[in-house]
Amino acid sequence: MKPITAVGLAGTGPTTPSRLPRHPVLGLRQNAAQFTLLVAVNALVGGMLGQERTVVPLLAESAFGLRAHTAGLTFIVAFGVAKAATNYLAGALADRYGRKPVLVVGWLIALPVPLLLIWAPSWAWVIAANVLLGVSQGLTWSTTVIMKIDLVGSARRGLAMGLNEAAGYGAVGLTALATGYLAQAYGLRPAPFLLGIAFAAVGLGLSGLVIRETREHAALEAATHQPRSDGRHDHLHADLSSREVLVHTSVREPALSAASQAGMVNNLGDGLAWGLFPVLFAGAGLSVGRIGLLAALYPAVWGLGQVVTGALSDRWGRKWLIAAGMWLQGIALALIALSNSFLPWALAAALLGAGTAMVYPTLLAAIGDVAHPSWRARAVGVYRLWRDGGFAVGAVMAGIIADAFGVRAAVWAVAAVTVVSGVVVAVRMYETRHPAAR
Repeated sequence: MKPITAVGLAGTGPTTPSRLPRHPVLGLRQNAAQFTLLVAVNALVGGMLGQERTVVPLLAESAFGLRAHTAGLTFIVAFGVAKAATNYLAGALADRYGRKPVLVVGWLIALPVPLLLIWAPSWAWVIAANVLLGVSQGLTWSTTVIMKIDLVGSARRGLAMGLNEAAGYGAVGLTALATGYLAQAYGLRPAPFLLGIAFAAVGLGLSGLVIRETREHAALEAATHQPRSDGRHDHLHADLSSREVLVHTSVREPALSAASQAGMVNNLGDGLAWGLFPVLFAGAGLSVGRIGLLAALYPAVWGLGQVVTGALSDRWGRKWLIAAGMWLQGIALALIALSNSFLPWALAAALLGAGTAMVYPTLLAAIGDVAHPSWRARAVGVYRLWRDGGFAVGAVMAGIIADAFGVRAAVWAVAAVTVVSGVVVAVRMYETRHPAAR
């Protein structure tokens, strides 16, 4: 695959910086209109995910009679595997064909998802819907991340990722809350999923009609890329093959590989929260409305908090914000395992959201710090492959432990793994924030 370089765009002829199309300029303020549109699009992407957070785990037992936790979590496994694989492809496809076509295709794939969930006569239909949802999320969310990194350059990368993830996960939380109340008032189907139909239609319209291609901005940054003065990235060249990008991001490069494992463990916990928290709360006798409130609180704090934490990572650096966030998540999960009522669970959900807010945009910013602009989209794809693979790993792990020892034991296990992941970051990751960009 031909990468984006200082002398050309993937799939085009030679292009010097002076001949870059439409004279792109890097910066958040300079690209405010397109950046804002991309924030709105990512909020719609998050809404597509949020329509499932409260309702689908409850449908597993009430509509389809699934009693075993492992069986009930198969929809998350399907989603996680599909999204993880598509994340990897999204980065490569965005380099080859451009960002906008990938974004539009992702929305086209999202269109039938709410309809399948409304009409599903069997659990197999729910799994099929989540395969499509995973593919769609992999294409749309990955591409909005890549496009925002393209636009802003290095100086405000943390803030850009904070705004992107805040929009997405804020919408996850608000939609989870809304669907919980819709389900309580009108039943589990079809009312909650009508929101998804509207989100998909608006997202496709915006992406097809008003979003512009950003690949030329990545070419501009590649043309003006400045290596670190400490020589830390001298071994990371502009012409890495896709296989080399995979190896560096997964294993070889300390910061990239530490970020990849932290991302996977973070979403391992999110898979647990998505699949088993509603079951745990329902078992304690909470109403569907209160379950929806708890399901919404965690991603809402996570989403809104990222505006602050993303900007802080631009000032303070990435490493210790990530490590501390992983440890805070572990503490919050332990509190959930220990609690038995709404208020302690609400506090724990807020702490879990705060810890995740410290980690989520900062990991993406760290990937952007280290990866050369010519292969950054592919590095983001590899990172998100590992990160969203955590959904599948978490669902399988949590389901097996919950069936054998109970839901609380599964929460304890994930809490322990999360704390260990923070230790790995503290030991292996170096500070990725370029001193010249502070």
